[in-house]
Order: sequence, then structure tokens, then C-alpha cells
Amino acid sequence: MRHVDLPVMPPVSPMLAKSAPTLPRPEALDGGALYEPKWDGFRCIVFRDSDEVELGSRNERPLTRYFPDVVEAVRRALPPRCVVDGEIVVAIDGRLEFERLLERIHPADSRVRKLAAETPATYVAFDLLALDRESLVDVPLEQRRAKLESSIRADESVYLTQATDDVTVAEQWFASFEGAGLDGVVAKAKAAPYAPGARTMIKVKHVRTADVVVAGYRLHKTSKPEQPLLGSLLLGLYDDAGHLQHVGVSAAFPAARRAELIEELHPLVINPASHPWAGWAAAEVSDRMPGAQSRWNAGKDLSWVPLDPVLVAEVGYDHMEGTRFRHTTQFKRWRPDRTPSSCIYEQLDEPVSYHLKDVLVSP
Repeated sequence: MRHVDLPVMPPVSPMLAKSAPTLPRPEALDGGALYEPKWDGFRCIVFRDSDEVELGSRNERPLTRYFPDVVEAVRRALPPRCVVDGEIVVAIDGRLEFERLLERIHPADSRVRKLAAETPATYVAFDLLALDRESLVDVPLEQRRAKLESSIRADESVYLTQATDDVTVAEQWFASFEGAGLDGVVAKAKAAPYAPGARTMIKVKHVRTADVVVAGYRLHKTSKPEQPLLGSLLLGLYDDAGHLQHVGVSAAFPAARRAELIEELHPLVINPASHPWAGWAAAEVSDRMPGAQSRWNAGKDLSWVPLDPVLVAEVGYDHMEGTRFRHTTQFKRWRPDRTPSSCIYEQLDEPVSYHLKDVLVSP
């Protein structure tokens, strides 16, 4: 990423959040609390120096080439010299669509340009790290927010996130905004400076459980032939046509448990040709299937071991993205009392529909 002459130089690690079961009361945070919707997209810090724009990801990887539409929108809406923290999202029919956002990470420039026209992205700003030649990282959030509100210009592709200091309103957002594809609420201390890379914010996300079929597993990255370790369980749900769909993974296991699971699951290992997902090993299959290449890490080994799909597990999840769990699920327990055929989509909680236009705020 090119370095520009700004008080805050790229790359910069964004300020992060730690999870909590409930929203903190305003008095629990320094100077009171400011609550914001938790966006479900690509975290992105924007660096602008006149016509030069750089987009940096949460992991400090450059996003600029993948989002030419966001670059142009930033030139229209943000101050000529600034560093802004926010989120890149893609919305379809009034709802955030993370899978469509993932499609934008493509190696071919022609494909990137085509998708930018077909599924344009939106930038949602929520913090201001620098303005002109003034660094704001040590300025309290409440003042940074005020400067951001007065600096951003109206644009159809750049918005300012909503914010409130009323916990009752934030709780209403938590209950309703999920219907537009958002996945929770973030609480920030009004008097806090910007702390790159530190988990100083608090996030509250939806937590639910589902019964799923365990249809395979991947080995852990530290696994060795003499000591195999399970990395993640591959999970499935049956659709209305009776097909077992790959819906996500469960991966957080202690080291000792990873070795035990290999032994426990060994009797269920079957020939890939007899597995319901046998055809998904073909090169032309969707990138959402087991064994497909990762857009973010081309060298990552995504090979998997097929299991006879007879085991049922209960997992915790936050929300769905299309037909899949949006994030890695949390293994809760085995469910020997449930049959695999009972693991269907109908069991999942469906949030009430809520249009994204009612969440976004125009400057």
C-alpha cells in the first residue's frame, strides 16, 4: 500500500471489538456510550489524498483494485485529505448480501469492473482518524464523530452509520436491524481515543442454536501424519428437495479434543464416491463447496475427509447468509436423540424483514 503524507499513515490496523452477552449501560463506559449498528461487510480504512485513494482491509491488505466504484464514491463524498474507518457492503433488494460482496474479490480486472457495475458496493463510514493534516486518533470519539458528520458529503454510495447514546434505541436496533442483514450492535466509549488493533469496543451479536448433520472434516493446519488433528467439522442441512447442503463449519476445539475427534470419527470415514457431496470435488463447482479454493488465501489447503452423514450435532450460530451460516459456528454437544433427516432449514429462526434504507443515514 502506498504511503501518503497524512498524520496517520497506511497501513493502519482498525480498532476492534470484544464480545459481550448484552449491551453495556451508558454509565459503564468512559464518558458514556455511543451505540452503532454492527455492519456485515469488509472492514475498510480509507486513505484519501486529493485524487489518490487507498482502501485497506482489517488485515491491512489492499482492497483498492477490487472496489473501483468505492474509490470513485470516496472522491465525491469524503474530504480531500482524510483517513476514515468504515465498512464496505453490498446490498440487494434492501438487504446486505455478504456472498455477493465476496464475489468482488476476483483476480481478473475485467470481472471486477463488471461486478462493480452489476453489484455496486456501498461505503458506510463510522469514524474519522485524520482530517487535512490533523491526526484525530487521540481525540475523544464524541468529537471525532462530530467532525465526521460535518465533513462527509451526500452521495448515493457513501453513508454515515447511525449512532445513538440511548441504550433503549440500541436495543430496538438489535431486535430489528437483523432483518436488513446486520448482525448486532457495537458500543463505544464517547471519551475514548482511537486505539488501532485494540479491542476497546463492545459488540453484541445474535446467538442461536441449530441441529446439523456432521458430514465431514478438515485436518488442522498443525496436523501431522503420525498425529492427525481435526481442524473443523463440515456441517450440513437438508433442503426441501432432500439434498444435503453444505452450510458451514465448526472449528473451536482444544488441542487434546482435536486428536480425540479423529479417533471417534474414524469409523464413519467413507469413500468420497458414495458421499452426498461427491460431485462437489469437480473443478466447476461453486466456491462455497468443501474443497474449493479460498479467494483470500490461494495456498490454503481445503481438502476434506468425507464422513457417513449419520451424526447430528447442536451448534451455536449468529445468523444466516443466504443458505449458509455467516460465521464459524460453536460446537455445543452431540445430539444422538436427533435423526439426520430432521436437520432441515425450517428449524432456523428467520428474522423479521427490515429494509436497509431505514438503517443508512445520508449526510
